[in-house]
Amino acid sequence: MHYDISFPNLGIYLDHVGKNISIFGFEIAYYGIIIGCAILIGFLIATSEAKRTRQNPEDYLDMGIVGVIAGIVGARAYYVIFSWDMYKDNLLHIFNLREGGLAIYGGVIGAVIAVFVLARIKRLSPFQILDTIAMALLNGQMLGRWGNFFNREAFGEYTDSLFAMRLPLDAVRSGDVTELMREHIERIDGVSYIQVHPTFLYESVWCCVLLIILALYRKHKKYEGELFLLYIFGYGLGRVWIEGLRTDQLLLPGIGLPVSQLLAGCIVIVAGGALLYLRKNHRRMPLMKPQKQYEPMPDKIVGKKPPKNKDKIFKFKDK
Repeated sequence: MHYDISFPNLGIYLDHVGKNISIFGFEIAYYGIIIGCAILIGFLIATSEAKRTRQNPEDYLDMGIVGVIAGIVGARAYYVIFSWDMYKDNLLHIFNLREGGLAIYGGVIGAVIAVFVLARIKRLSPFQILDTIAMALLNGQMLGRWGNFFNREAFGEYTDSLFAMRLPLDAVRSGDVTELMREHIERIDGVSYIQVHPTFLYESVWCCVLLIILALYRKHKKYEGELFLLYIFGYGLGRVWIEGLRTDQLLLPGIGLPVSQLLAGCIVIVAGGALLYLRKNHRRMPLMKPQKQYEPMPDKIVGKKPPKNKDKIFKFKDK
């Protein structure tokens, strides 16, 4: 197998891009390393946002662990359900995540379900929680797509555009190679190459732009849940056209339509309608208001020593 990846029209040539790294004899996939880093950064984003909005950041550490597990289970289940032919003869392969196979929409669905369950248990506002984790989810999607880069997956149809990515034919799954790609195979130094849309890159950049928009808008939001609605609306909008370029689409059984593209379109319609409706009517909906609030501790307390750093974060206040 050949390990080079290049973007010839940009003049970028990477001679050796492996799929894993060996540490003390253990092979660790870059895909897993990237997902792990994205989760850790997501924790930092969520807890920082919780502090800024006067919530208890410790709640997000507790919920984050359950949310991550639910997200991974949901992402894997979504992928396996719509790729059942790949797993039906080897069920144990379902648990092998080293080669990828995590569907982002499944992860978001799993995490959202966990949010509503935990919010009920902790008596918190699920919509406030969703707003707090929206940027963390976007960060995970933005970084997680680079796992696809190392795995040579989630790419699009043949192109000779500015961002065209060239991959060795023997480094990709044969099922992802279309007839159009085969018609444009290039032989360089005895190696066959395909040239494709780097859809993982398109989605990563799209998520980065959305992340910046949410970061700028968060202080101006009108109600709890608005940031999350903007997130799923914006992400779905980008996913509709990006998914249409991919050659490894998950298809609805018996129909043959791309499930993620259809789901993205439905989300855009529903989220867009909700944003328009709630813009004027959110004040009549008590669920769109936070149920708990935390106040900053004062820097100085009269007659007492200044609080220690660990006690200086937030003091609970019932509304």
